Amino acid sequence: MAVQSENHVARRFEVFGRVQGVGFRYFAHQTASALDLCGWVRNRPDGSVEAWAEGPPAVIEQFRAALSRGPRMSRVDRLEQFPVSPASYDAFRVTN
Repeated sequence: MAVQSENHVARRFEVFGRVQGVGFRYFAHQTASALDLCGWVRNRPDGSVEAWAEGPPAVIEQFRAALSRGPRMSRVDRLEQFPVSPASYDAFRVTN
């Protein structure tokens, strides 16, 4: 397991609101890929979206800010962020 360092951190995000059926996962994937982050994003049964991202802290913060806005048709009511140990993903993917 990779160890979190000052230059590489991982965060798990939970996003609540109108975040399913509005292209949120695609938005998160495009944003993370443009920022060169690794990890994944998926819908959760409770209607929220969960994402895991790994990369430099400043870039993770940019991703968090983008998730808090979401795509045009979404409405983000709440975003929670949790520090996690990096899992060394090699790309950013949409998962089930």
